[in-house]
Amino acid sequence: MPLFTNSPTCFTATTAVNSLDLNSTFSSNSRKAATPRNLRFPQNEEFNVSRLALSHSSRGVKVRTISMALVRDTVEQKADVASSSSILAYDLVQGALVRWSSVMDRSLPDTPTAVFLHGILGCRKNWGTFAKRLAREFPMWQFLLVDLRCHGDSTSIKKRGPHTVASAALDVLKLVRELRITPRVLVGHSFGGKVVLSMVDQAAKPLARPVRAWILDATPGKVRAGGNGEDHPEELISLLNTLPKEVSSKKDVLKALIQQGFSNDVAQWVVTNLRPTSSPNSRLSWVFDLKGISEMYQSYEETNLWKVVEDVPRGVHINFLKAERSLHRWALEDLQRIHVAEELASEEGGGVQMHVLEDAGHWVHTDNPDGLFRILSSSFQGMKA
Repeated sequence: MPLFTNSPTCFTATTAVNSLDLNSTFSSNSRKAATPRNLRFPQNEEFNVSRLALSHSSRGVKVRTISMALVRDTVEQKADVASSSSILAYDLVQGALVRWSSVMDRSLPDTPTAVFLHGILGCRKNWGTFAKRLAREFPMWQFLLVDLRCHGDSTSIKKRGPHTVASAALDVLKLVRELRITPRVLVGHSFGGKVVLSMVDQAAKPLARPVRAWILDATPGKVRAGGNGEDHPEELISLLNTLPKEVSSKKDVLKALIQQGFSNDVAQWVVTNLRPTSSPNSRLSWVFDLKGISEMYQSYEETNLWKVVEDVPRGVHINFLKAERSLHRWALEDLQRIHVAEELASEEGGGVQMHVLEDAGHWVHTDNPDGLFRILSSSFQGMKA
């Protein structure tokens, strides 16, 4: 069964997440893989974002109603399209030549899709501007931006523990299965990079089509703290746990973070996770689940996925991107090990490659978005209109 194979059931069917049979979904070789069928609807915008708002079933079943919206600058509510299992919150940014419909048509070609994953304490909005730029340049592609478990809008979708790299990866695999799409490109930043490697590890081998995986400023194994001016997630999570769950202003949080030695950039990024509460006193609260995120970061430190890099599934090309100024995250042993994996993969029909993003620290998509765009564009060139 190919990587990210779609369920043979109809998209409009209701599926319980807990009943998902992983063996039949990702590794069965006893039957021919179902042909991926993309979802389309006419649109004249340069790109569109299909935002899926999820609502609980009154009977407690893990079922959500998917509301699709075509947005320009603001979200415009549309009628409910279908029901599906609650998995993760996401946006789908589409190029002008992509069509989206609730009608499944086997005659339509599969829309090339890339999945973008954020790091610890991030959210799918981190990739919004970058994905829209890709959609303008590559109008035949669509870009799935995901809030990982315990982050962003996915926080309201309660997940059973343990909260790990592997469980976060499985969430995304379930989501793409539910949406009946077959990603050709996977991009993960920092923690999201290990999630991408875990997705490849948990899916079936060999693959039905080439898949390019991008691991942005993260290694498969040991996690090393950033240098001065960079983020220190463990210390940051500890500090956030000492703050009130509701605050009166973002300025108070910014001040507290900077006083504790975090850079202004890191502080500004963290407060994007504050949202207004429904209380009349205009207070703000965090959108993430810090307890779950603490477990996820511990798993990030403990998870070792070198086996995926050193035994790359046929059809997978793993790309590592090191930020030039991210000196503390990378050790010489990491670079040497990746170089050995490059040679071994080429002999075995897979692919491993190392890239360096100049003039960038760990926050690659904000430090040097133009350079990152040039490097990642190689994965989309074949489908450019």
